[in-house]
Amino acid sequence: MSNITGNAIEVNDLKTYISIFISSEGSKASRITEILCDMGFATTLGSHDFVYDWKNKDVTPTEVINFVDKVQNHLKGMNVRFSISTIK
Repeated sequence: MSNITGNAIEVNDLKTYISIFISSEGSKASRITEILCDMGFATTLGSHDFVYDWKNKDVTPTEVINFVDKVQNHLKGMNVRFSISTIK
């Protein structure tokens, strides 16, 4: 296992985007939306379904990975797939 620590990334506008792929056999879209919004995501339209704004905070790669782990834990068992990208 690699150790990803990295230095803090100075950001002006770092955002984490998530695209959700919902199964007809899984949880309702409204429930998934509620969970992600409780985590600080906002709904959006376009290429992605949700966006998390890091609010000009200096962020390390480890913090982003830990945040993605939290997303995984919150969506576990809901029969949903997702794709995440963090960009500035």
